[in-house]
Amino acid sequence: MKILVLIGNVPDTTTKIKFNADKTAFDTNGVQWIINPWDELALTRAMELKETPGSGVESVTVANVGKQDTEATLRKALAIGADKAIRVDSEPKDAFFVASQLAQVAKGYDLVFAGIEASDYNGSAVGGMLAEMIGIQSVSGVSNLQIEGSKAKLVREIEGGSQTVSLDFPLLAIVQKGIAKEPRIPAMRGIMMARTKPLEVITPVDTDIRVSFASFDLPPAKAACKKFTEDQVNQLVHALRDEAKVL
Repeated sequence: MKILVLIGNVPDTTTKIKFNADKTAFDTNGVQWIINPWDELALTRAMELKETPGSGVESVTVANVGKQDTEATLRKALAIGADKAIRVDSEPKDAFFVASQLAQVAKGYDLVFAGIEASDYNGSAVGGMLAEMIGIQSVSGVSNLQIEGSKAKLVREIEGGSQTVSLDFPLLAIVQKGIAKEPRIPAMRGIMMARTKPLEVITPVDTDIRVSFASFDLPPAKAACKKFTEDQVNQLVHALRDEAKVL
């Protein structure tokens, strides 16, 4: 069995977001890039499955769409334990474009993991699009996945509870928080081994770009915090009722 994990290259969640002067592009100066958190949990689960006796998992491959500067993120995935990395050499322009590029490399895998969304654009679209493009079944909202013989047993979150399904391979699992407890941290041995693991670069295919961005704006700044002492009950009630309007 072969597993493919889709890896997004996103800004660190503590990054202070800035845009260029005319607000048409994200300012990447000084940004620390990381593996998309949902993808990192998916990779952790893929490694756990590979290490489970009797699972039948032979290899774990990671793939992304990005330019050469994303290879550090792929190398981290290799340091975590992936056997091989694939990079489609293009800027990830929109969800349809990314899914179309990944469709080149996603065929032939028994199990494909995709994070439910990316922490930058939060589109939640690539996994479902990719499954349709390569013609395999997909399950979204997956919080647990086990391999039982020739089938996958998945638990997915639904409104008011959870649902357990059993499916044949191949399939694409769109995973969310809970698929793994904590992301795996690369060990020194893994970091050293990652330097020699294969990283294949693929030429992008021509495809449509269906979404364009006119401009970006930051959310409005939060109001300053107000503090009240125990003898300012009237002022507190006024603030809650007339200003915050929560009473």
